[in-house]
Amino acid sequence: MNLQPYFPRNDWHNFFVLAQQQKIFKSIEAELLASKKRICPPIEQVFFAFDLCSFSQTRVIILGQDPYHGYQQANGLAFSVSPPHRLPPSLKNIYKEIAADTGITMPQKDVLTEWAKQGILLLNSALSVLENEPNSHAHIGWQPFTDAVIKHLSDKKQQLIFVLWGQFAQQKKIFIDTHKHFILEAPHPSPFSAHKGFFGCKHFSQINTHLQQHHQNPIQWNPLQQEPNLLFGNF
Repeated sequence: MNLQPYFPRNDWHNFFVLAQQQKIFKSIEAELLASKKRICPPIEQVFFAFDLCSFSQTRVIILGQDPYHGYQQANGLAFSVSPPHRLPPSLKNIYKEIAADTGITMPQKDVLTEWAKQGILLLNSALSVLENEPNSHAHIGWQPFTDAVIKHLSDKKQQLIFVLWGQFAQQKKIFIDTHKHFILEAPHPSPFSAHKGFFGCKHFSQINTHLQQHHQNPIQWNPLQQEPNLLFGNF
């Protein structure tokens, strides 16, 4: 299997080609080719986060662990779920924290695709998983690739916001220049850990405060309604 047909066609493309030349994808491709089980998300959606959020547009990185492992749930965006699936528990908890933190009423549907279009790279530490086997692709080679993504963003850009939820995400901190970028850390929003500090972390208001302090548009957390804190027009 060759992943190149699925590489993003925007300004991420050269980075992906270089990663392939450096054989970062070699073990991943071998594992996917050998798999007898269904891969989540489908191969054509593995890099969807990069398709929706170009390198030049990226201003916030929300880092998760690995994709949802249910059939047709994962879509390539961390924490996002494909319709008609109901909101999974982690995303419900994210919405609860947004409402508690900002007062914004969140919809009963997934709006993370719209977040990505506003410059949020919704990146998992591992970009695939076997169906019904959580964390099954954590060690097939995705970690060096996502490490390289984080380092590339840290090296080449300024004043990014890295949002690290849970231990898997926080291990990536060593690749971030803390003098150039803003880092937010909290436990993972899953039901197993959200009550250990994710609830009450106020990351969503902090993200928008930081963006506005650097003369950038805040994120519309619920893009289905007009939020009153947009100071700089449409992004």
